[in-house]
Amino acid sequence: MRAAIIGIGAIARLHARALADIPGVELVAATCRTEEKGRAFAAEFGCQWYADTARMLRREKPDFVTVATPSGAHLSAVLAAIRRGVHVICEKPLEIAVKRIDRMIAVADKAGVHLGAIFPQRFNPVVHAVHEAAAAGRFGTLAMAASYVPWWRDDAYYGPGRWQGTKALDGGGALMNQSIHGVDALQWIVSATMPGLAPGENSVESVIAMTAVRSHDAERLEVEDTCVGILRFKNGCLGQLLAATSLFPGQLRRLLVGGRDGTAEVVEEQLTCWRFRSETPDDAAIQERFGGSSGTSGGASDPMAINYACHTRNFESFLDAVRAGRRPTLDGLEGRKAVAIVEACYRSARTGRPAKVDDPKSPPHGH
Repeated sequence: MRAAIIGIGAIARLHARALADIPGVELVAATCRTEEKGRAFAAEFGCQWYADTARMLRREKPDFVTVATPSGAHLSAVLAAIRRGVHVICEKPLEIAVKRIDRMIAVADKAGVHLGAIFPQRFNPVVHAVHEAAAAGRFGTLAMAASYVPWWRDDAYYGPGRWQGTKALDGGGALMNQSIHGVDALQWIVSATMPGLAPGENSVESVIAMTAVRSHDAERLEVEDTCVGILRFKNGCLGQLLAATSLFPGQLRRLLVGGRDGTAEVVEEQLTCWRFRSETPDDAAIQERFGGSSGTSGGASDPMAINYACHTRNFESFLDAVRAGRRPTLDGLEGRKAVAIVEACYRSARTGRPAKVDDPKSPPHGH
């Protein structure tokens, strides 16, 4: 399959490396407006550089593209590919507003083109183990699901000329950009205990949140570097969010899920708690596999210290669906959910009141 990348920023190199690990996939082109950056990328990864996305799509005719532009520029890149009949998998968040995501979904469905989202933590084996435990009902009545991302970004990260930290292109701060992985993981895990959810329906009902700028220049930074939130899920479970780029020097992220019959805790890649009222023969193997791990998929203080293995699995899942002609498991509707939760958190922070989480207004169409 012929692949192309739209947007040659830092994350594009991670996409290129992930694609290179997939048999049968060839990266043929990538686009950006800056010639020096584009030619350097093309030389590094053995592909063609184009300054113009439309020209690249027309000349190279890729089977699919990955979108790696700044978040607030995803819509235009996605629509350009869909209009050429090219399948699209887009970096998180799909866009910075659910209205834009809804447009993506509608246009892709009408064109019969597959739209996939990138949330690599769904393909992290230790997070997947927690999801499977939730689906099997091993936690019993869920009481709590929490995501803590106590990270640090220096002043240069939000410096002049950077799109990070701007409302127009980042859409938000620590919550929308860095912690959205944890937001998605929480709602995905809890949704596994709620088989009655409709396609695209969010497992989170409402949120209460506060945001602040605590460790950066509040006059220059347009978004938050610190956010705390409380979630109420539709099954009655409560949730907590910590999203920060304000905590020097940056600590490992943490995921906690528990209830009447069990608790699981993941600190970065390590399973630090895996206890259930009713044990199974697989529990010892799971603890042995993940309990001693001290690895990290990165990002606590360095935004590029990221392991791309989960991206590779994310891409492979998308391409399996494309080849089979079925809707991707992590499609536009799934990618929409985390953004809807983040939007509700920002509404709550602005108003000082709880905010409902927006669900899609219409059901998806099949391909």
